[in-house]
Amino acid sequence: MAATLEEVTEFLYAAGEAAPGWQGTPDQLINLAEQTFPRKPFCLVRQWIIAELQLKYDEQQKLTSMGILPAVVYAHEVVRDSRHRFQPGQWVRTNFGISHEHPCMFETKSTVYLLLGDGLRKQAALSTVFSFRA
Repeated sequence: MAATLEEVTEFLYAAGEAAPGWQGTPDQLINLAEQTFPRKPFCLVRQWIIAELQLKYDEQQKLTSMGILPAVVYAHEVVRDSRHRFQPGQWVRTNFGISHEHPCMFETKSTVYLLLGDGLRKQAALSTVFSFRA
């Protein structure tokens, strides 16, 4: 089922639950990520939203059994991407996460997303979040 404009607008601009992010310098966060995830590419972002996906119970169980979090990050602004896939100022949406143990780092299979400043946590339909295309 395709997402409606209203659903996308609600996700992007409506209020959500406040979520803490990194309050230090970008370089400090990069250094912490390099220690925590050696040799893993990073993408430094700000104005971010952690989307907790609204899934059926069996869909959520399937992801969890595969070591995948039922969550993604959408960021309004890329600050720096270590592999130069995204230009500063662009938006980005991650794939499913595999870890989010540190509140300022959201890990996917290929990248660790570094969350600058405070962000938001929101519930979202899978169709809404994955409707964003570059």
